Formats: sequence, C-alpha cells, structure tokens
Amino acid sequence: MSTRQSAHTRFAVIGGGLVGSAIAYGLARHNEEVAVFDEGDLAFRASRGNFGLVWVQSKGLGMPEYAQWTLRSASLWPALANELIECTGVDPQLAQPGGLHILLSDDEFARRKAFLEKLHGQPGFPTYPYRLLDRAELKSMYPGIGPDVVGASYTQYDGHANPLRLLRALHTAFTQKRVVYRANHAVDRIEPLDSGFAIHAAGSRFTCERVVIAAGLANAQLAPMVGLDVPVRPQRGEIIVLERMKPFLRHPMLTLRQTGEGTVMIAEAKVEAGFDKSTDMGVLGALARRAVRSFPALAEARAVRMWGALRILSPDGFPIYAQSERHPGAFAVTCHSGVTLAGAHALDLAPQIASGELDASVRPFTPQRFAEGVTYVPH
Repeated sequence: MSTRQSAHTRFAVIGGGLVGSAIAYGLARHNEEVAVFDEGDLAFRASRGNFGLVWVQSKGLGMPEYAQWTLRSASLWPALANELIECTGVDPQLAQPGGLHILLSDDEFARRKAFLEKLHGQPGFPTYPYRLLDRAELKSMYPGIGPDVVGASYTQYDGHANPLRLLRALHTAFTQKRVVYRANHAVDRIEPLDSGFAIHAAGSRFTCERVVIAAGLANAQLAPMVGLDVPVRPQRGEIIVLERMKPFLRHPMLTLRQTGEGTVMIAEAKVEAGFDKSTDMGVLGALARRAVRSFPALAEARAVRMWGALRILSPDGFPIYAQSERHPGAFAVTCHSGVTLAGAHALDLAPQIASGELDASVRPFTPQRFAEGVTYVPH
C-alpha cells in the first residue's frame, strides 16, 4: 500500500470492506486524494460471507428505484472488472451468463410467478425481460436436476463474481491510485471542524476536507457524529463450500453457484442472531438438503468449509446513501449487496460524492424515508 503518512487528506473513507473500497477506488480514479481507515481483519467484514452474486431478478419490491439502481450496477460491472484487471492483474472473476432461481414444488412455482408479476407490475419499475422455465426446459439445460425440481425463474442480467478477489483487486488498486490505506485504524470519533473533519483512530488525529462513512454495522454509531441517522442491524448468513468438482453449473443460482476454481458454494440463510457469527447445523442442514434436491449428485461431494458472517440491513432492506446538511462534506453509504452494487458504487456513486452532491438517481435511498414508516420487504 501507499507509504505516504500525511495526517491530512481531501477525502477520508471510513471502512475498507467492499463498499468503502469501491467508493475509495471510485474517488481515486477521479484524481481525488483519498485515505482509507480500516479496522483490519478483525472487522465484521461482510465480504468474508458474501455469496458473490451480481443479482438483478428479485430486487426492488416496494422500491422500484432499487431495481433500476441494481440494473445500473450490473451494466457497469464489466467496465469495473476490466479496469481492475488492467490496473492490478487481479481478476475478480466476473461472469454474467444470467441467473436461475430453482423452484422445488408447484407451490413454489406459483408463488414465484406471483412475486415476479407483482415486482414487474409496480409503477416506475424498469422494463427488462424475465422468464419462467418449466421442468422440461430446465432439464434440457441441466439434465442432472432432481425429481423435485419443477422449474426456475431466469433473468439474463444476473451473474456472479469472487468477493475476496474483488476486495483484493480494489486494495491492490490503492497502490496504483496513490490511496493511503491505514490498516488497524478503527475510527473512534469523527469531529466536525469549522472547515472539514478530524478523524480519531488508533490513538491519532487525522484531518480531512470530506468524509465518507462506509463502515458497515459501525455506521449506526459513527453517522450521528456528523448529523446523519443510519439505522442498520446485523443479519447472519451461512455458507457451505463443497470440494472442487468438474464444472457443471454454467449459471449462478440464488442458493447455489460454482466458482472459477470449481468449488461449489451453498448459501442464502437469513438468521436473526445479533452479532453472533457462529453457524447453526440445523440451518446448514436445510441448505444442504435443498441443494441435493436440486442436484442429487451433490450428495456425494464433501463439504470442506462452512462459516457464518454478518450482513448489514437497513429497516427496509434497501441501501442508505446520505449527505449531511448540518455538516456539509459528510456522506454515509451502506448496503447489504456489496458485490452486486460494486459497479454502481465505484463508477456512479463515487463521482457523485466527488462532486459534493448526490443526484436524483440515489435520493430515494436517503434515511429520511424511514420517517414515513417503510417496512422491510425481503428480496
């Protein structure tokens, strides 16, 4: 990482996970001076447990603007991936062949059909195609599906990437873009000044002209220091990793995908357990059984790893993007889709922050919406 140790910078980005790193990269590619303050490897790093989907097909029920933002990010992802490969040589392993949501009963099929009709029927929802595949059509694509599989939903814009490779690529790019990376610098306090801000971290004081708070679950404590309200809570996801197998999954699926290295990942648990990162064998067993019902051959594969990690959720499940009126120059960014939204964060949101003003495309994601009593809609 950069060896510059100036105690002052134009932009301080608090948080070195996928969200903060994408914002920092985006600011640096606009020639902004950036320092990243990162808690380090002991942080509740959501990228550790991120399943890696770049997912469009089920996003936006209750907020059509989120569907548009997700679609925007998916369209920007190829440019981001190519930039990172060229800049760092690290391939985030993006693939966008379209994605499948496997359905294991007639009831699941009917509920998925009704959900997608409701989703796409919302006023202002972006127009993009989706399909419901019956068993025969899906079996022609995947002869190894199990007898319980009745079909799947499909959208051509879905894909997946490797979250850890993405994080490594962004951090490697910091060197090329002259970003100061301060590891093991958990921020204790943000102090608004007459001009700019003071960042208190690791027993030292640093100053900046503007600050972006992208510290995941810590946003709830840090954002009020600059006059922002960012209500977030943890939700645990759990993942099973199977041994490397001969490539057989050409498409990522909502709960199942095969990585570029050949390992098969099983995920999508949503466990309300506070800050507990442990795993629950009952939850993992249910995930495994569904995977085997989808593809019986997986019953013979060995599990090599499993873990739990914390997602970041707002009250309604959608991102929060905020700028402070009380302390101009302070921004907050949080979401639970750090991989899906990486393209938009780096190539669209970061330029907005660099300009000093969030534009109309992201104003629906301000925390003011919570005053209107929006409820969480799973997606």
